[in-house]
Parts: sequence; structure tokens; C-alpha cells
Amino acid sequence: MATDKVIEGPVVIIGTGQAGFQTAASLRIEGFEGDIFMFGDEPGLPYQRPPLSKAFFKDGSADRLLFRNQDFFEKNNINIKDNCSVKSIDRHQKQVLLDDGAAISYEHLVLATGTRNRELPIAGSDLKNVLVLRTLADANHIRKTAKADQRVVMIGGGFIGLELASVLRDFGCEVAVIEAESRPMARAVSEQISTYFVDAHTKSGIKIHCSSMVSQILGDNEAEGVKLSDGTEIGADLVFICAGVVPNSEIASEAGLKTNNGILVDDLLLSNDPSISAIGDCASFVHKNSGVLVRLESVQNAADQAKCVAKRLTGNPQAYNAVPWFWSDQGGKKLQIAGLTGNADQLICHEDEENGKISVFAFENAQFVGVEAVNMATNYVISRKILETGKPVTLSDFEASDFDLREVLKKIG
Repeated sequence: MATDKVIEGPVVIIGTGQAGFQTAASLRIEGFEGDIFMFGDEPGLPYQRPPLSKAFFKDGSADRLLFRNQDFFEKNNINIKDNCSVKSIDRHQKQVLLDDGAAISYEHLVLATGTRNRELPIAGSDLKNVLVLRTLADANHIRKTAKADQRVVMIGGGFIGLELASVLRDFGCEVAVIEAESRPMARAVSEQISTYFVDAHTKSGIKIHCSSMVSQILGDNEAEGVKLSDGTEIGADLVFICAGVVPNSEIASEAGLKTNNGILVDDLLLSNDPSISAIGDCASFVHKNSGVLVRLESVQNAADQAKCVAKRLTGNPQAYNAVPWFWSDQGGKKLQIAGLTGNADQLICHEDEENGKISVFAFENAQFVGVEAVNMATNYVISRKILETGKPVTLSDFEASDFDLREVLKKIG
């Protein structure tokens, strides 16, 4: 099948998160005039998830989370069915089957199914006041349940766990974070950045327990604390499980699509079925610059992949090669990451301790691969521009300019 074929429709999108919404919006921007159907398992219009662990706890404004209001979808003839689950895909008939028994035909199907929270096999996880955060309904429940001076235990020290911990600490809660790895955010950031945030959170009064496992959530009807694998008990009024996510790829694998920690796609974001794309948090692809199979959980990746698919479906195929970027807000500290730094073999740290700022420049085989910056937006922005040139830049290039990023960018520009 030619990848530059213009799709006439209908296009069916499973998922109404960032990736799903952006696909529909971008199709209209690119001039697609066919039918667009979106299916989401939550009630209401598509909304942004990242603020749920940050600003939403403070202001509680659900309307501010919406990508667009109802008028936008009506004006652009985008058909949304909320509170609806797609049960299966019939690739032979090119249909999706809904939970109400309806069958919807597609010329092209976009899987933007996202992720779900990882469940932990911990005794007591079904007790009252054991909470998770994934949806707007979860966030509203947390806002109604959490009270100042409560004791909170956070199981998991990743981005969401630490963002929630800092928000609840600011709210007046006594917070302890239990992290199984040797340091928080170990899968996402360098040791230097982990150390920076451990220090910052500890100073704010959050207690962080690393290399620790929760063996049991204590209590009869509701959570009263947790028991660690070494026997230590920590009292709690609320227990949060923030142990990461897993991709919603089952519907794809049941339909015979290839999966590997997500739905496998090529550089055009096509699955092994040329009539089905997969994008966003649920999609695994080989990152062009690193050659590594990745599945990225970020707003940028979801939005850029959606735009890439929309261009292909309207006759302008382009290989996906966007520079990944991420951010996290924790206790007044803004972490910004550009590139993929996980496989770096050399890290150069620049820290301004007096002003609470730090940047870590990551190199792999002496090639610049990314930056992790806290409260140093300029370093992040210019580093991202350097990466977006696609030109090889070495540690020697940085050293020759004494890490003057504008000079590095000027020389390769």
C-alpha cells in the first residue's frame, strides 16, 4: 500500500487523550474532509492529564483542562462518543466493535489507547483510602478526600508520585515516599538530578525511603499505614499507589498486531497492518537517532506523532523524528528534559547551588544526546534547538566553547 495515498474516510480514533484529540484536530487542519469518529472510555470532552498531579489540585477547574469546548467539535464535524469502550477490532471487515454491540467501519484506524496504572500485588490495596491518580474522576476524589495534617504515604517515586507528594506537602500533609529503586525517578533522570530532588523534597519535609518495598497496606476497613519488607511500619491516613503505567495494547495484540511494551510501529507510525496506526503512550518505535526501541510517555510525543499521522493520511508522509522533551513541576522546581539521556555514558553537571539551579548535559560515545535542567530554561531551550538541528555535536564542541550553548548552536547552525 502506498503511504502517500490520501484517505477519504472514515477515520476512527480509539482514545480521546492528547494523541487522539490532536489526530482529529490535525486532520482538519491538513484539509481532511471525511468522517472522523473518536471513542473514549471516560465521560465528557477530551482533556489534559498532566495538570491533574499539579495545578488542578489547587484550583479544581475541570473546564481549564479541556482541549476545546463542544463548539469546536461540532464546527469541525468531529464525532465523539464518550463513556464508551471499543471491545475489539475486525481487521478483515475493517470495523471496530463497541461495548454496546455496534460496529463502526473505518478506512483508517488510529490507536491512541494510552496507558493505565500498574497494579501492585500488595495485600490491603483494596482498602478504603488507598488511592490512584489517572483520570479526572480520580483527581476530583483526591481533592475531596485529602485534608491538611493527614499522613500520606506515596508508593512510587516517579514523576507522578513526586509531583503529588510536593502538592500534598504544600497543602499541609505529612508525606512519605516509598521507592523500590535506589533513587527516585531512576528510570527517567540522571543520578545528579535525582539527588537534587531528594535534597529539595527532604528540605520541604517529605521523607523519602529508597531501596524499600511495601509488603502490606495495613488496616481493617481503611488504610492505616504500610509495612515495608524489612518490617518497618509507617502510619498513614491516605496511601497512594503511583507505581508507573502499562500500555493499553491488548486490543491490538488480540487483533493480531505486533506488540512489544506497546504497539509496534515503523517510522511512519504504521503497525503491521497498513490500515492501522498507533501513536502516543501506547506505541513502541525505534528512535531514529539512538536506534533504541522506545515507548515515550509525554505530551510532546503524543502531539507530534498525531500530527505526523495526519500528514500521512492526507498525502504528505514524513518519517517521525521529533526530538523528545519532557517536564515535571515539583515543589517550585521545574525539571525540563530534551533528548533521551538514559543511555548516556558521560554526564557533565553545571550547578548554581546559590540559586537552586542545575543542568546535566548527557553524552553517549562523546555525542551530545540530551539535557536535564532544573530552573534553567535557557539551557533547556538552546540544548533542544541544538538537538533539533540533527547535526552531530560532540563533547569537544561544548568544551571548545566553554559550554556557551549559544556559541555551540551558532557554530553548527
